[in-house]
Amino acid sequence: MDYQGKRVLVVGAGISGIDACHFLLKQGASVILMDSKSRENLNQDVLDLEKKGVELRLGNLLPQQVDWELVVSSPGVPLGLPVFSLSREAGVEVIGEIELAWRNASRPFIGITGTNGKTTTTALTAYLLEQQPYEILLGGNIGQPLVSSIGSFAGDYIVAELSSFQLESCRDFHPHIAAFLNLSPDHLDRHGSLENYGAAKARIFARQEKDDFAILNWDDPYLRQLSASLNGQLRFFSLQQPVEDGMFFQDGRVFFVRSGRKVYDFPAADIYIKGRHNIANAMAGSIAACEAGMPPERIHEGLQSFPGVPHRLEFVCERDGVCYVNDSKGTNPDSTTQALLAYEQPMIVLLGGRNKGCDMRPLLQLVKERARSAVLFGEATAELKRAADAVGFKSYQIADDFTHAVFLARSAALPGDVVLLSPACTSWDAFPNFEVRGDLFKKLVRE
Repeated sequence: MDYQGKRVLVVGAGISGIDACHFLLKQGASVILMDSKSRENLNQDVLDLEKKGVELRLGNLLPQQVDWELVVSSPGVPLGLPVFSLSREAGVEVIGEIELAWRNASRPFIGITGTNGKTTTTALTAYLLEQQPYEILLGGNIGQPLVSSIGSFAGDYIVAELSSFQLESCRDFHPHIAAFLNLSPDHLDRHGSLENYGAAKARIFARQEKDDFAILNWDDPYLRQLSASLNGQLRFFSLQQPVEDGMFFQDGRVFFVRSGRKVYDFPAADIYIKGRHNIANAMAGSIAACEAGMPPERIHEGLQSFPGVPHRLEFVCERDGVCYVNDSKGTNPDSTTQALLAYEQPMIVLLGGRNKGCDMRPLLQLVKERARSAVLFGEATAELKRAADAVGFKSYQIADDFTHAVFLARSAALPGDVVLLSPACTSWDAFPNFEVRGDLFKKLVRE
């Protein structure tokens, strides 16, 4: 793409927006950065961009006319803002940071999306391919924005975790291998409905052709139905039954299959990361690695050593016979459901933060069945309390803040218990992200 002299508007001064500005400046573009913040609330990275020639337009104030030729949206910015409709009406293209990265990449993409498990699966896929050994660029919704290093990458594969926010602004994005892991209610405050949310994620397959690969969860009814409309070669994974092409789990073993023929299998117990949901994640990542050229035997070896990712069922320590587990990345009810199902021991579960429009009653019913008690905290406390009362779960305490929540959980725990931080909500009521929340949990526990 030729950006020399082109006026480009970047909307959103977060990490993705800042990196997009740096990339566009290097390409010779004239860059405008728009954000709702006032100058006093901008961080130094944004002010440094102004020194490099980026024009700042703050408060989301619109000009009298569109004076830019391309718009790059940050994933956290809703696409319904007036600046985007104004740009489209003027015939100006609106894309996101992922689309910008893809248009300037020279290597094939492996893209992974889904409501839950996408961080683990993306990290696992990259880890497996690095054992091949391939040179991998890992990014997207995990780690760094891809646009920051896409131009200099000359390795083998770009492995990207992709959120619905990133995919809804894609137009021509075309991953050679794409995986959609599952769909359950999340981000309904942004997308409005489960159908809209699913459609945003399904854009990962929109530009695939017959020589590409589409990896889907056979056990998810939405994805089974979606598969009929896709152009890529279908690969399924299943925890419930055999599939024709892909992988499945049966009788404690995991099978690779091609055209209905079993080509390799191994004990599921060999997968280092534990939990039934992680068998599904492992199968999805393994199929992606296999279609990228890695033999099943090598994949099996890699699965035995992949340690998982921080903040996802992360063992913190054991104190006085109590096991502490950090699942701060559990930011929706379905994710927390998987965490609750991963342990047989009595649990004290910490729930709270900011809800994203999800019904908490089914989750609290499961908490009632599997946890000894719960601690509720944060902005969603009242919603969680109503859900607990509605299902007849009375064994909960209400914390003043997050630190108090950890203290209450520790005080309630008995030897043999698991204290599980899996909030089922975002961290945005009190923390900038789930990592900061999880790091504080680990710090408090170790102290």
